[in-house]
Amino acid sequence: MILSGSHRVCSLLCVWGGGVLSEGVGGGFCQGVCVWGVPSAPLTCRCLCSGSHLVCSLVCEHPDWRIINLDQLDSCCSPRSLRSVEDRRNYTFVQGDVCDPSLLDRLFSAHRIDVVFHLAARTHVEASFQNPASFQRVNVEGTRTLLRAAQRAQHRPRRFLYISTDEVYGAGADRAFDERSPLRPANPYAVSKAAAENLVRFYWDRYQLPVIITRSNNIYGPRQHSEKVIPRFLSLLQQNNKCTIQGTAPKSRHFLFVSDAIAAFLLLLEKGAVGEVYNVGSSWEVPILGLAQQLVKTVRNVPDSEVGEWLEFVPDRPQLELRYPISSEKLRRLGWGAQVSWAEGIRQTVQWYQDNPDFWADQPTQAPPS
Repeated sequence: MILSGSHRVCSLLCVWGGGVLSEGVGGGFCQGVCVWGVPSAPLTCRCLCSGSHLVCSLVCEHPDWRIINLDQLDSCCSPRSLRSVEDRRNYTFVQGDVCDPSLLDRLFSAHRIDVVFHLAARTHVEASFQNPASFQRVNVEGTRTLLRAAQRAQHRPRRFLYISTDEVYGAGADRAFDERSPLRPANPYAVSKAAAENLVRFYWDRYQLPVIITRSNNIYGPRQHSEKVIPRFLSLLQQNNKCTIQGTAPKSRHFLFVSDAIAAFLLLLEKGAVGEVYNVGSSWEVPILGLAQQLVKTVRNVPDSEVGEWLEFVPDRPQLELRYPISSEKLRRLGWGAQVSWAEGIRQTVQWYQDNPDFWADQPTQAPPS
């Protein structure tokens, strides 16, 4: 993590899926708190799979750190995601509410939290049109509650990393957005993330809370909830159903494998400049129609002439956004680069869902995903 001479600074607070992960330093013993879930509204989180991967990485690679997972266990959260570490001596699960200011104050009081990773969000774009107030509450008010607790803590965090999204830029055409590009969010989800970014920057300007903001592509990989496009297509195909594609416009997305996303977040913890924004993206832009066709051929093992029989076009989302191109040159200058190719990442992902077809079987599947 962060090394300062012979003293190892490793208290960490990561928040995703409406939740928080923190680690506090006590001599050579690090403590962690992982908070997931939203108090009442169903949770949909782009970074949910990256959250569980991050926790597992911390628990397994740092056995001298105590990781406490505080989770509301909403619709997109599953304790199975952390089954591999649930019996580890340095891991503890606590069910609780991340939007509870008293709870967060107690956590910051009880643990010397040095670093905050805030990935908590509702992210399902269609749901944000149907219920924008719930996105405001979780994505904006939840961020404000966490920032306030961090700022008020007797032992203030040394880093606060807020994980945002490329969608705050709005849809792009040919030019890739860099960190200086204006924000033009085009749906209630993206609006809420942009508003949360403004809160994060305010706490840097007003209180000198040492913040870093990231804006990432679509993160994918094993254990991602089936509301998202790749696991949704895979789930439908495994159930002998067609892939449902929103509209007929030529939409595409850049996909970033979960391990590359985690590597970027941890690199920024060590080398990122406070008060700065960093895009975190890959060069693999995949047409959504092409993605569906690729998965049909892989999962159903059908010839090209029969692929169309496994595709169904459904009404598009209220706001059409064809693509979100971003430049990650600023992050690359720190030494980061995506290591997992699209071919390898999708191979690993497909294999995992084939090996674990019932992982999300008891969880509701929502509308066609982004």
